[in-house]
Amino acid sequence: MAANTSENSLQQLKRFTTVVADTGDFASMRQFTPQDATTNPTLIEKAVDMPAYQPLLDKAIAEGRGYSGSPEERARQIIDRLLILFGCEILKIVPGRVSTEVDARLSFDVAGTVDKARHLISMYQAAGIPRQRVLIKIASTWEGAQAAKVLQQEGIACNLTLMFSLPQAVACAEAGATLISPFVGRIYDWFKKSTGQEYSGPDDPGVRSVRTIYAYYKKFGYRTEVMGASFRNVGQILELAGSDLLTISPTLLAELQNASTTVTRKLDPDAATADPISRIPCDEKSFRRLLNDDAMATEKLAEGIRLFSADIVKLENKIVARLA
Repeated sequence: MAANTSENSLQQLKRFTTVVADTGDFASMRQFTPQDATTNPTLIEKAVDMPAYQPLLDKAIAEGRGYSGSPEERARQIIDRLLILFGCEILKIVPGRVSTEVDARLSFDVAGTVDKARHLISMYQAAGIPRQRVLIKIASTWEGAQAAKVLQQEGIACNLTLMFSLPQAVACAEAGATLISPFVGRIYDWFKKSTGQEYSGPDDPGVRSVRTIYAYYKKFGYRTEVMGASFRNVGQILELAGSDLLTISPTLLAELQNASTTVTRKLDPDAATADPISRIPCDEKSFRRLLNDDAMATEKLAEGIRLFSADIVKLENKIVARLA
């Protein structure tokens, strides 16, 4: 089924899929009117260097001067406050939800992730934001899925990120996660580098991964939503038209807005239920074995956690310097 071709490509896409802004830039959100917005440590770390966001950083640091503890401990508290300030501003723009990420250094710590998520939600509620408007982003490790299971049972919605494989997706769905974010572009990057080949259309490995996860969820009746993420080009986005959600960078949102390509629905729940895909086991031993057998997913998950952790450290160092 195709959308109304008198509309631009972004307008057409919104008929099939909830569009989410993958940015910390408020101006971009206002320009492209997404339903939701998602941020990550890299986006926040870059945003605080921009003049437009200095007032938020200044406010968080001013409040943080009264916190107790070492400069490093105060910096971590200030980052939590900064995340909430960003989230509150974002929720003034988007009508839906904001995704706020737990410190990636907690990716293998169930109790630490649960405690941090509860703390972030309490800070949002103190600012007058109901928990229904917040998604807590957690890395799709085994520990991340188990933390999400606890949080979902408490009514805290989770977005499981850094996802590169079906075993990760299944573990998160079994945990009852509200949302998952499979990373299309990073899968594509790995295969392009590994094979030296260029990929496009339905043959793109990142696109295939999301299609497989979507079919699995719909066939076996999981309520967890699929939000494709980390796109490298518009072609990848259009191949996933019909996904529950897609989180898209401002650059690619602009390309879609300026294009008149006819958008056709590629993912459909009715067609997905007829997919021949079989169930896979979802205990911890099977998860670790299946993930280990997938070189791409193992490497990209580890790399993603390292990079997000490094950006949190950069942000901490900037704040410590300001406190001094």
